[in-house]
Amino acid sequence: MSAPDPRIVSATGMPSVTGMPPATRMRSATGMPPATGMPSATRMPSAPQADSSAGGPTPYDPLRLCIFATIALLGWLGGPVTLLAFATLGFVGYVRARRGGLTISKCFLRDTRLVLAYLATLIALAGVGIWWWVR
Repeated sequence: MSAPDPRIVSATGMPSVTGMPPATRMRSATGMPPATGMPSATRMPSAPQADSSAGGPTPYDPLRLCIFATIALLGWLGGPVTLLAFATLGFVGYVRARRGGLTISKCFLRDTRLVLAYLATLIALAGVGIWWWVR
């Protein structure tokens, strides 16, 4: 089965996704460029990249470490209230994802039931921390 022509546009103005594999449909629906590297009119400008024309590999970008440090800072500044907020946000997100069919997560714990148990434990610990803090 050949892939449909990405230039075909449906009545909604979006490219036609009938008969495309799921990954291609998702890319098409989100406006991401096709996996074939074809240019897309809806492509967002990307962040500046390191010049890899010098012959070396692209350097590692430790973005996650920056995110972790920022979350740790917020936790330090807000104490158990921040832990309660982030854990509740994560718990609600994982409950919705699990109801939507997600059973395996990219989280270190992998199984969404374990992730929910972990986040519920953090919510309980945040409650104890707030009680200890206010007392």
